Amino acid sequence: MSDITSIERIQLERLFQLEDGYVLDFSNATFEAFVLENFGIEIYSEKYEYNSGSKANRLRAFWKFELNYLAGDIIHKMIEYGFAKNLFSKDEDSKQLIDACNKIGERLKQDSPVENIEAIKATNNDKDFSLLAKTIRESIEKNEPETALDRLHTFVIKYVRELCDKYSIGYDKDTALHSLFGGYVKHLQQEKILESEMTVRILKSSISVMEAFNHVRNNQSFAHDNPILNYNESILILNDISNVIRFIEAVERPSIKAEKETEEIDIDDLPF
Repeated sequence: MSDITSIERIQLERLFQLEDGYVLDFSNATFEAFVLENFGIEIYSEKYEYNSGSKANRLRAFWKFELNYLAGDIIHKMIEYGFAKNLFSKDEDSKQLIDACNKIGERLKQDSPVENIEAIKATNNDKDFSLLAKTIRESIEKNEPETALDRLHTFVIKYVRELCDKYSIGYDKDTALHSLFGGYVKHLQQEKILESEMTVRILKSSISVMEAFNHVRNNQSFAHDNPILNYNESILILNDISNVIRFIEAVERPSIKAEKETEEIDIDDLPF
């Protein structure tokens, strides 16, 4: 359930012209298609049957029942739509209202059910890797974490294999995720990159988490014909894995920067 305030609701209703049951210039069909395309949600389902069931009331129900992130995202996408269709006035009052509603959307989108969603991104120019990361983020943004579990498992395998390649950590195509990750943790220890014994313990415990993730992927995700893991446990897993990825990204950032600086050295500037 989103936490849009009464003042914010007044601003949003003014911008999207919700009086008399309408929403911008949408017809019933185009409004249904817009929400379905952007969020995979059927806005004319019983869940959004609020008061008269008009377009405006269905949008109000969306804001009422969906999480903050989705409520913020639909605000931003509707503003984009309004600009694309030239539906907003260009006077100063309208500009201020649009700015205020954009800020409402930004505030709401900061409240993602997965804390470090931005850490799930490709680390190279591989098109498939980028698409994989994109589909995971989209599942989270649509509040469908259960559907992201098998793809997240594939993403983490690709991600950790890249780290192993970078540091010449041996593996083969059958090496399991937890073994790959264990090899990387061992590298961090050997290179004395980690300062705290507690950090070491947390990462070592993550090795067993990765091993359990193998089971979830094989038996509780869409990887096979399985009964799917429930929403709340899916969120817990996504948060735990994304937190590990965010930490690794922070650890790797200095080495990535050093590599780029080395590549940028002009050979003509060398003193020999």
